[in-house]
Amino acid sequence: MPCFLQGLTMGLAYVAPIGVQNLFVIHAALNQPRRRALATALVVVFFDVSLALACFFGVGAVMEAFPAVGRVVLLVGSVMVLAIGIGLLGTKEQQPDQAAEAPPPTSLAKTASTAFVVTWCNPQALIDGTMMLGAFRATLPGDQAAAFIGGVALASCLWFTGVTLVLSLFRRKFTSKVMVWINRLCGAVILVYGGKLLWSFLAGLF
Repeated sequence: MPCFLQGLTMGLAYVAPIGVQNLFVIHAALNQPRRRALATALVVVFFDVSLALACFFGVGAVMEAFPAVGRVVLLVGSVMVLAIGIGLLGTKEQQPDQAAEAPPPTSLAKTASTAFVVTWCNPQALIDGTMMLGAFRATLPGDQAAAFIGGVALASCLWFTGVTLVLSLFRRKFTSKVMVWINRLCGAVILVYGGKLLWSFLAGLF
């Protein structure tokens, strides 16, 4: 049990800081019907847990061994993250008759592809995750490793679904104008992340 709790607390510390994943989940919770927002959260959980497993077993070392693969992922990821941010910055305020309507749900395929991009298309996240989770893997016996990574996986599930439920319950308290500015703020922060990824790609060329 101590290893499971250690994995749970480490997992919460790993996913809680605001990043592209969290902004994506927040945007879905505030703009999509609750069932679709929860579906989005579960898709993000799937990719986040798969990333944690990959980091736990050292896929970051593969990225370091094949720099060209890392550069391709970095370029594609930065462009797609920038596109997401630009889209959010272009959010417009709804008219009163439009605000009364439920927003059209995003297709599950688009949700999954975007969740994959914001989770996996960041080689630095793979390498950093490997350094953190991989370091724990090296110190744990085989029978304790499963409990630890199980705690990490549960943390991801609790965090993303919890954030979605809380925000979706209170989203009706936000006016249309506030929602526009929340979306634009999320877009601006995502643009910063995308810019950092693109800068990392360009810096790697020289």
